[in-house]
Amino acid sequence: MNAADVLDGGVLDAARALRERRVSVADLVAESLGRINAISGLNAYVDVFGDQALSLAQAHQTMLDCGYDLGPLHGIPVSLKDNVDMAGVVTTAGSAILKDNVPVADASVVSALKRAGAIVVGKNNMHEFAWGGTTANPHYGTAGNAWDASRSPAGSSGGSASAVAARTVFASIGTDTGGSVRNPAALNGVSGIRPTIGRVSNGGVFPLAWTLDTVGPIAKSSQDCAVVLQAVAGHDPRDLQTSAEPVPDYLAELERPLAGIRIGWIHDYSVKDVQPAVRTAFEAATATFESLGAIVTAVAIPDLDAIVDALVVLDAAEPSALHGRWLRERGDEYGPDVRAQLEAGFVLSAVDYVQAQRYRTHIRARFAEAFRAVDAILTPTLPFTAPRIGQDVIDIGGRDRDVHTANMQFTALASVPGLPALNVPMGFDAGGLPTGLQIITPAFEEGRALRLGHRFQMATTFHLKAPPR
Repeated sequence: MNAADVLDGGVLDAARALRERRVSVADLVAESLGRINAISGLNAYVDVFGDQALSLAQAHQTMLDCGYDLGPLHGIPVSLKDNVDMAGVVTTAGSAILKDNVPVADASVVSALKRAGAIVVGKNNMHEFAWGGTTANPHYGTAGNAWDASRSPAGSSGGSASAVAARTVFASIGTDTGGSVRNPAALNGVSGIRPTIGRVSNGGVFPLAWTLDTVGPIAKSSQDCAVVLQAVAGHDPRDLQTSAEPVPDYLAELERPLAGIRIGWIHDYSVKDVQPAVRTAFEAATATFESLGAIVTAVAIPDLDAIVDALVVLDAAEPSALHGRWLRERGDEYGPDVRAQLEAGFVLSAVDYVQAQRYRTHIRARFAEAFRAVDAILTPTLPFTAPRIGQDVIDIGGRDRDVHTANMQFTALASVPGLPALNVPMGFDAGGLPTGLQIITPAFEEGRALRLGHRFQMATTFHLKAPPR
């Protein structure tokens, strides 16, 4: 087995190969860095820490050789979205305003990854200030989709998902406000989980909308997401929003069977206004869960028609409040799309914002009712496959839809009430582009979502397919 084979696989297999001395940490990191260089045309990375990563690889190998084992992430190459602080290196949040920002301390999730032995090899491209769904960045260039560089990787964690899909790293840390982990994971054919708000610390992460934001891992599989989430989840005094809810053993949760688990799809919503290929893949996915012993049934969740509108209000007002001073003093340093969105947030009234927050409370109650009848809810992650870069309108069922609002059609279902949701690949369209399945579970039941995703991936091969090189 060589480093290329190991990097193509999963975290646990890589951990086993390292401990059995079938590959060295240095070889694995060198392979990662070589692949990063090979995909430079995707513009998935804005910074690469080659010398540092190779030095760390030697140190981590020495630790393993001396019997110091930090766990399954020991020696594993990972990357970070560029709104996540790492001490001593520039963190731009995809902006020109922060182009010289060098944090003196790691974000809490970076500290956790380092304690677990992961090696950060680079920072990933992102939509400016995470305020957008395309990763078309006017300052650092537009990122491409790993399956077709002319197509969008989605955003705002587009560089992270593209980097994972291209098999340059085992996982990347992204952030999700309205879908910024799940949508890029879906369009790039990888897995990604938005945890419950409060499950993972946002300490040291540049915010977008503070009542919606959460850090989440993007990886090749549900199992790999579980390994990374295990390392970074938990209460953090640095972030008062983090919960003291105990963190379960996610890998142990994966092994539980699905027999008898109740899975719902939302009647008149889960398959509404989606491209035919997405609907076909979704119906096949529900059939797969039934074959695994799950009980799949339709559920009704009322009052969802306003959920995207509520998300738009929240995701406009909070960033505008955060950026108010910079907009006044340095407005010309923003990209035109982000500046326009931030300025639009000032048009909203306090009444608009309060009504959106009231709606959040209402919709949490509606989901709580639904979760008394089912254990998880399935939807597509996106109603379409990857549009071309710069494409603003997309045909869905013979009707033109705005890409920038249609991309929240399903992700809003978890973002607004603050629930955990996992994307896993569920198939491909006729052009070979990935489709994504969203698995939503009750608050702090990330393990259940990961188990469903893992069992689905044990029965399918979509997550094993890699983009052409």
